[in-house]
Amino acid sequence: MARSRSETLVQREAKSDDLSGYLVTVLDPTSAASEAYRTLRTSLLYALVDDTPAKVIVVTSPDYSAKGKSTVCANLGVVLAQAGKNTLIVDCDFRRPVLHELFGLHSTRGMVDILVGEHDPREDYQEPLPDSCLKVLAAGTPPPNPVELLGSRRFSEFLASVREEFDYVLIDSPPTGPVSDSAILATQGDGVLLTLDAKKTRKGDVRRSVRSLTAVGANVLGTVMSNAKKQRRRNKIARAKIR
Repeated sequence: MARSRSETLVQREAKSDDLSGYLVTVLDPTSAASEAYRTLRTSLLYALVDDTPAKVIVVTSPDYSAKGKSTVCANLGVVLAQAGKNTLIVDCDFRRPVLHELFGLHSTRGMVDILVGEHDPREDYQEPLPDSCLKVLAAGTPPPNPVELLGSRRFSEFLASVREEFDYVLIDSPPTGPVSDSAILATQGDGVLLTLDAKKTRKGDVRRSVRSLTAVGANVLGTVMSNAKKQRRRNKIARAKIR
């Protein structure tokens, strides 16, 4: 009998070097962490940008030292799909892509290959969960010029296309640190979710991230705090705030 994707992820969770164990909304949907992601989903469903729903959401963080950016993006995509929303998750962190590892997928072809090639993007969509509204587009071949690809006309055309095809598009972006990738992505999305690590993210880094995003006209929807304690229990996501 063929095993489902969720069963495969459960078996892989025991491996310390396997990121699929962070997909808590699949592995333990009744946990406090999964409930927190559903709360975040509800906030996002009611988030408006110029009186219209925010459909293309960029997920970023102040730097790479605070883990959780891609985890939030992946789990948020899962709970949106569980609510019946046709959802696409796109790995645009071309420098350190991990979304494919979270879902146990391949990254031989993906977003980069679409931007430099001529084939239909739908050929590279992957469906990580059975009977789900969720699709994932991996980063693909590592490029020498991430900024140029993200700022290209072809990437803008791709976003315009998937905006019509999906209810929600979640973009896993590089951090807002020394590279400009996140600023470019933020200008093309409807809003930005800034993920913070309660143990590692400093207030000064948060302020700098918000300033860099607002400087390019990005709409910062809110913040998501990970690695925080709440009622003596540690959750993957303990607090989510969306304006």
